[in-house]
Amino acid sequence: MQKRPETDLTREDFVNALKEMNTFVDVAVDDLLELNSKAAKYARYRKTESLRIGNLMSRSVVTITPDTSLAEAAHLLVTHRISGLPVVDAQQHLLGVITEADFLRAMGVPSHHPTHSLWQTLEAMFTHQPEIREPTGTVADLMVENVITVKPEQTLHDVIAIMKHNRIKRVVVCDDDGRVQGMVTRSDLVRVFFDRLRRTQPSAE
Repeated sequence: MQKRPETDLTREDFVNALKEMNTFVDVAVDDLLELNSKAAKYARYRKTESLRIGNLMSRSVVTITPDTSLAEAAHLLVTHRISGLPVVDAQQHLLGVITEADFLRAMGVPSHHPTHSLWQTLEAMFTHQPEIREPTGTVADLMVENVITVKPEQTLHDVIAIMKHNRIKRVVVCDDDGRVQGMVTRSDLVRVFFDRLRRTQPSAE
């Protein structure tokens, strides 16, 4: 059995505390326990949401330049198993982003329809195989220039709100001069969630 940390409060602790106060308190022990539990929950939320993006972001970001060929960019997406590439200049200033969705559209593959489930989209793709055409040209031909970014000092709460509002899967992290510092994806957010969950779950010795 896992040994209970000394900082964990028990029902008996609250009972003894009330006795020590030697006064009338119009609250039941169960109310105090529930209040403590809810306060602890919100404290965990506050701590998680206040985490700085600079400590959470993926720093090993694969970047490309506008003159990179689309064939090379597609190869990077596949070999690194990523879904998007920031496009930068020689000084790492962000110029745009190119994603796997951009490539699929350029190749003639129908994009996922918002009213369809993922399985419906996949079934349609395999049942009615589209005429695939190899994309030609450079990254500059396909990249999206209006990129939503965040700064390293922003919080987890900020990024979740931005991704939800804009319905995007990733945000590029840039410094004040617009240079790429990292990237935060939905996978990073899931990792943070499960890491926090693991820390709060009891484990057998």
